[in-house]
Amino acid sequence: MTIKLSLEALEVIDAIDRKGSFAAAAESLYRVPSALTYTIRRLEEDLGLELFDRSGHRATLTEAGAELLKEGRYLLDAAHTLEKRVQRIATGVETDIAIAVSDLFEFQPLLHILQDFYQQGFGTRVKLLREVYGGSWDALQSGRADISIGAPGDAPPGTVFSTQLLGQLEFVFAVAPHHPLAALPEPLSASDIVQHRVVAAADSSRNLPPRTSGILSGQDILTVPDMQTKLQAQISGVAIGYLPKFLAQRAANQGQLLIKQVSEPKPVAPTFIAWRQQRPSEIGKAMQWLLKQLSTLTLEQLLSK
Repeated sequence: MTIKLSLEALEVIDAIDRKGSFAAAAESLYRVPSALTYTIRRLEEDLGLELFDRSGHRATLTEAGAELLKEGRYLLDAAHTLEKRVQRIATGVETDIAIAVSDLFEFQPLLHILQDFYQQGFGTRVKLLREVYGGSWDALQSGRADISIGAPGDAPPGTVFSTQLLGQLEFVFAVAPHHPLAALPEPLSASDIVQHRVVAAADSSRNLPPRTSGILSGQDILTVPDMQTKLQAQISGVAIGYLPKFLAQRAANQGQLLIKQVSEPKPVAPTFIAWRQQRPSEIGKAMQWLLKQLSTLTLEQLLSK
């Protein structure tokens, strides 16, 4: 029996789905669009079905294509994990390490650590990713990250990760000074809040169910790509919501936001540095060095600008 499906073809389908077009996917894979078109056409012919609906402006997966990609991503993750494991066994050093960083955090403290890392001569390539909310866990679970900085709350059920607590993040409710809620007496009730649009940063999870927080049933929602955009939306007055206290306080000090007491405040949230649980002998030298240095980071360092 001839296997018609290749890892290369799965990578192409994954890239097209994530980027939204053959041209953007080709750029991300450092290939020309015609090569991707040929790969997909050939696979569709071999399988006897259509993987993409090409009737609109955006390349969208058919039902069969979506199912193929859903299961195919597990194969891609397994292949990448196996490749890294074999390379690490052969040399004792990882060839690549991907680090997911929460959109709440600054990159600068990590860049200082990487300056020292490159002085060690491991030869390991480092990739930095930006993840939002539960995407910090999803990046580990899916294998697209080896270390996650800022994974929030509890780990997803059925997963096993090693963690180090960075600290507790406090959230406050904030509105623009000209927003209707600014003039209401405190504490604001749920019935006050639900009448107004809330803004949420979209969870960047690809495989795990996206997480949501601070949204009331029936409330109008504006979804934005990250926490900085959420902050700007609240400053503009187009929407309301919870923000990490350090962000809200900074904006409040500049007169851009008002922090309002609410009858049901959001609880503090633990945030972690996390990585896949492994025996010490299974962790390469580069990863060991990075984890040791990352353990010295504090929540205050990562939040400061």
